[in-house]
Amino acid sequence: MGRMLIGGRLVEGNDGWLESINPATEGCAGRVPRGSERDVHDAVDAAAAAQPAWAALSVAERSGYLRKLADAMTARAGELLEIEVADTGNSITGMEGDISGCIDRLRYFAGLGHELQGNTIPEKSDKLNITVREPYGVVGRIVAFNHPLAMAAHGMASPLMAGNAVVLKPSEQCPLSATLLGEIANEVLPPGVLNIVTGDGMVGNALVRHPRVKRLSFVGSVRTGLAIQRSAAETAVKSISLELGGKNPFIVFPDAPVEKVAQAAVDGMNFIWQGQSCSSTSRLFVHDAIYDEVVRHVVARTEAIRIGDPFDRATRMGAINSRAHLARIEDYVEIGKAEGARLLTGGTRPTGSPFDRGFWYRPTVFANVEQDMRIAREEIFGPILSILRWSDIDHAVAMANSVEYGLTAAVWTSDIRNALNTARRIEAGYIWINGVNTQVRAVPFGGYKNSGTGRERGLEELYSYTEEKSLQIFL
Repeated sequence: MGRMLIGGRLVEGNDGWLESINPATEGCAGRVPRGSERDVHDAVDAAAAAQPAWAALSVAERSGYLRKLADAMTARAGELLEIEVADTGNSITGMEGDISGCIDRLRYFAGLGHELQGNTIPEKSDKLNITVREPYGVVGRIVAFNHPLAMAAHGMASPLMAGNAVVLKPSEQCPLSATLLGEIANEVLPPGVLNIVTGDGMVGNALVRHPRVKRLSFVGSVRTGLAIQRSAAETAVKSISLELGGKNPFIVFPDAPVEKVAQAAVDGMNFIWQGQSCSSTSRLFVHDAIYDEVVRHVVARTEAIRIGDPFDRATRMGAINSRAHLARIEDYVEIGKAEGARLLTGGTRPTGSPFDRGFWYRPTVFANVEQDMRIAREEIFGPILSILRWSDIDHAVAMANSVEYGLTAAVWTSDIRNALNTARRIEAGYIWINGVNTQVRAVPFGGYKNSGTGRERGLEELYSYTEEKSLQIFL
């Protein structure tokens, strides 16, 4: 049973509890408070009260707090890992990387504080023009269900380092690790600097609409991102960054190594997360010359993926996050078949133990997919890979760019000119060339079009949690 963190106190709230379901067993993984609008207001008040003293600390002092928090999370990494696996249905091997990665991100931003520098701007000799960076004050962060702890830690590291106080709202589907994070943070950070309010969409909306929250960050669906922009605009002018959906293309030229491409396509689909990742390269565009061969290797590798108990280290694909999301995935498989795509593997739930309970689905591959099909245009957020055929690169790029999304992409070829020219033409914020599914610390991540606004995970993110003030000094 978790509790919320508000103003340095671990509280239960007054509106009952939310039960979190283990996707692999359908049992109760734990309970968290059903936060209320009053809890959000209390959290914002606590953050606003704590923020001036936090911002007044030196960069070195704030950095020290973040490092202590990283150390405390490391000491309890085993507990965090166990909670994440039970709450999300993701495999323990994938989640280990999430835990270590988010702790590393805290340490990275802890070391980046001295880069919050202003500028001097020359004009006349009797004037000195300088700029300084100042924190917004209270920052709201709303995170998605697929990487709950990683997104929570990523989301609080840079605003805290910049001198803000944070109010975090975890996903109601996977909130448990955030409550343990609250326990850990409460032993390290000054009261009110980090606040965590659990609950449903009402909590998120209250945070979005609060007039004292001038900076917001959200990870989730396009539909919710649009709703956040509308709702936030009704109460105050706010700075909002959004990391939203993706329907990401993977373009394969005929000179690419077939077996490496096939493995990269399976890796890029993020089956280790059941395909529940906005960066998944779920549209594989393969040149006619090697299409059949690539398809054969992709199918073989997909069928070799071991589905099962998320706590088993041999498992390479766990359970879908919820019953409702499983039904959505099943609907898209039927849509793909009805539209004329060829189902090559998967497309059903696995049978037998341990699959008699839980939200399971086999990794699925469709071939003969056309770009006007819904499975090639709409984000499914599940373990479904669509393979398309191309012969003209202009047509392939046009198909790649024809969707509303523009988050990630991949290009595979031995010709560096083809690689760079194609990458420059793809409307996406993060593109791999002859690689896939890796994100390097300090490299900006974010999307074009409806995949979002803003860039995270680098210096740009740290700057985004500050306002720039210009000072003109008459000498």
